[in-house]
Amino acid sequence: MKHAVVSHDNWLAARRDLLKAEKELTRHRDEVARKRLELPWVRIEKDYVFDTLDGPRTLADLFEGRSQLLVQHFMFAPGWKQGCPSCSFMADHTDGMNMHLAQHDVAMIAVSRAPLAEIERFRRRMGWQFCWVSSNSSPFNYDFRVSFTPEEVASGHIDYNFGQWRELGEEWPGISAFFKDEAGNVFHTYSTFGRGVEAMMGTYALLDLMPKGRNEAEGMEWVRHHDRYS
Repeated sequence: MKHAVVSHDNWLAARRDLLKAEKELTRHRDEVARKRLELPWVRIEKDYVFDTLDGPRTLADLFEGRSQLLVQHFMFAPGWKQGCPSCSFMADHTDGMNMHLAQHDVAMIAVSRAPLAEIERFRRRMGWQFCWVSSNSSPFNYDFRVSFTPEEVASGHIDYNFGQWRELGEEWPGISAFFKDEAGNVFHTYSTFGRGVEAMMGTYALLDLMPKGRNEAEGMEWVRHHDRYS
């Protein structure tokens, strides 16, 4: 790597300049978070039912006694031999976060269209402990615009990430948040797609601190299922 090498005093001056930009970013991130909390909610009217290890369960059941639910829309369609590598990279962060989220009134799960048996086979392979349910018999994925019908894909246009998406495909990643009130009503409060899902990728936050940064030639093509790294 060719890079400028300077004295400690010169480095410190440059670092202080960067700190100003970092603080500005932090303040802006806090402001965006405040606006996110002010988003209006949408009441869930459909009775979504998911296949789980404990049998069929509704969306309200998945809160596990908590008032907040975070869903990873995991790209894993029926018939796929394994889950999406990038979604798996996201999910590798889940188990460590879950113990803390649970203490802060948040249940976190993954949802995919693959049948539960296929999900379980892959989950056991990856050694994950988090709850992962199947929406195979539900329109949940289609309603939340992370799965698309063959007709939609064939049309050349899919409505993903709140607009016309430039790429095609039957499955795309996302994260959605829900709230359940004391009466049992469930509300959709937030969703993010595209690069917004980096919220789950703590590894990227650390790579951004390193001398080589993300060091990516073609996006996430470097990512493998964690049991496939040599």
